Amino acid sequence: MKRKISEKIEIPQGAQCSFENNILKCKKDSVELSRKIEIPGVKIKIGEKEITLEIEAGNRDKFKQIMANMAHIKNIFYGLERKFVYKMQACNVHFPMTLKVDKNKLLINNFLGEKQSRKAEIIPGVNVEIKGQDLTISSHDKEAAGQTAANIEKATKVRYKDRRIFQDGIYIVEKAKEEGK
Repeated sequence: MKRKISEKIEIPQGAQCSFENNILKCKKDSVELSRKIEIPGVKIKIGEKEITLEIEAGNRDKFKQIMANMAHIKNIFYGLERKFVYKMQACNVHFPMTLKVDKNKLLINNFLGEKQSRKAEIIPGVNVEIKGQDLTISSHDKEAAGQTAANIEKATKVRYKDRRIFQDGIYIVEKAKEEGK
């Protein structure tokens, strides 16, 4: 059944938002985040204190799309205030691996005794810190930080061997948290 759906989210104090060409841009101090929001039939209005997503004749699927985008907008607002931090740990049984950041890549040397380095892409705007076997990934953009952590974890995936025995790799130990969760 089609019905009018209207959802609102409050803009944080001191943040400025604009919506042009299906791209929502939010800025606070020196931090600027943007996201493409494209839901057919949904109008996005930016007021002085709130963002409204509404559709005149929407169904459950449109409601789900609106709520998913509302969650993305909340992540943008949270990212304007503070960084999302992922903690990872390099685990090895026999061959000690060495980690090094080189521009926009993480180089993983001596993984399982391999002579060739494995590489993981670091997305622009993400900071990777290495302290011994611990990695800290931080960014104001939750998706960029999460994708960088996934790239690192994927680079050390062990193929064609039993995962219960060959447990070497770099794993996410602590995911990014929001307040109250």
